Amino acid sequence: MTVFPHTWREVVLDDICESITVGHVGSMASEYTDKGVPFLRSQNVEPFRLDLTNLKFVSQEFHAKLAKSALEPGDVVVVRTGYPGTACVIPPGLLSSNCSDLVIVKVGKQALPDYLVALFNSSWGRRSIQGRLVGVAQQHFNVSAAKKMRIRLPPLEQQERVSWILRGFNDLIENNRRRIQILEEMARPIYREWFVRFRFPGHEEVEMVDSETGQIPEGWTETTVENAFEITGGGTPSTKNPEFWEEGIINWYTPSDLTSSKSMFMDESGKKITELGLRRSSARMFPARSVMMTSRATIGFVSINTTPACTNQGFITCIPNERVSECHIYFWLLDNVERFLSLGTGTTYKEIIKSVFRTIEFLLPPVELMRKYTELVNPMCELILNLLRLNRNLTASRDSLLPKLVSGQLDVSGFDIGTLDSNQETSKYKGRSTL
Repeated sequence: MTVFPHTWREVVLDDICESITVGHVGSMASEYTDKGVPFLRSQNVEPFRLDLTNLKFVSQEFHAKLAKSALEPGDVVVVRTGYPGTACVIPPGLLSSNCSDLVIVKVGKQALPDYLVALFNSSWGRRSIQGRLVGVAQQHFNVSAAKKMRIRLPPLEQQERVSWILRGFNDLIENNRRRIQILEEMARPIYREWFVRFRFPGHEEVEMVDSETGQIPEGWTETTVENAFEITGGGTPSTKNPEFWEEGIINWYTPSDLTSSKSMFMDESGKKITELGLRRSSARMFPARSVMMTSRATIGFVSINTTPACTNQGFITCIPNERVSECHIYFWLLDNVERFLSLGTGTTYKEIIKSVFRTIEFLLPPVELMRKYTELVNPMCELILNLLRLNRNLTASRDSLLPKLVSGQLDVSGFDIGTLDSNQETSKYKGRSTL
């Protein structure tokens, strides 16, 4: 049993907050607009941060109708379903927003938003929330359970120190994310310029010639995927046989690995299989630096594996060669997602099958041009991989430190935030995250 410092108090969450409510619950499809008030959903909330990709919007009129679920900077939002308990602070940059299916905690004067977020995201918070979930078909964390949560609360000064320590990790992680985004925004347009718009180095001196798909540069080869690079599929060992799974060491990717990571490179899968599981299933090993693409239901999530691996049947994996690099295939896949979706078939969910994928036309540039492209783009991709790995290490260090910080096992009394307060523009907004 954890022994807390004597200066900490045991409190009920509802007693130290201005209010605890829930975001809008109900159908939203007809209410979304192209622009307007940002509307957050559970997929926008990650531990300690908002992910504003795939952000939805609602009109000012609809926002006004949902006053109960309106958000402002400093509010804590907690996921109710899916990954219940995942929490972050609404940052200062998001002045007006609304939400659905999130627990909204408006913090009072006795607690700092960042500290409560640390509690929710800690292993203690996850266990505590897991024990309070309700529902049969889909379990969720409801408002009444949130209000009754009993937490151990340190003095504000210690909350501030814990918040600053964690913010140091989170700021580094966020800075690396921005660098990764910039690198991807640099690399992807190069692919489009060279291989879609044909504005590659020296293009002025190359004549355009007719082909079956339109004009292409002279010396380029129009072929198909089947003749450009090898592809493979995947399979799933029987889940009824523990010998296929227990102590498995072979990376076995599922679509959820890619959809949750949303990163260019993957070092490790969530689940692993054994050698026996590989032999006794239709899963197929492919080499490191292959390019995996989800091919059913959620078509078009793409990532490059860094170790030999296999996948379940929800993938088409492209294996690069001396003629076509993994970076070229990666950006070609991303650039053609809409086409893959249009070629998908199925009633329950769409799937693009391998036999169809093999027939898609693929344009091969001259070998020398591909070499120049690889020399230019590969260093960017390698830097992305290094930054991704750095972030994984930072995240692991933060998460291992987190339970010690929120339990008082780690003494933070010697941590001086005075110099930070005098130099940080956000010091006037203590305990709250930046966008």
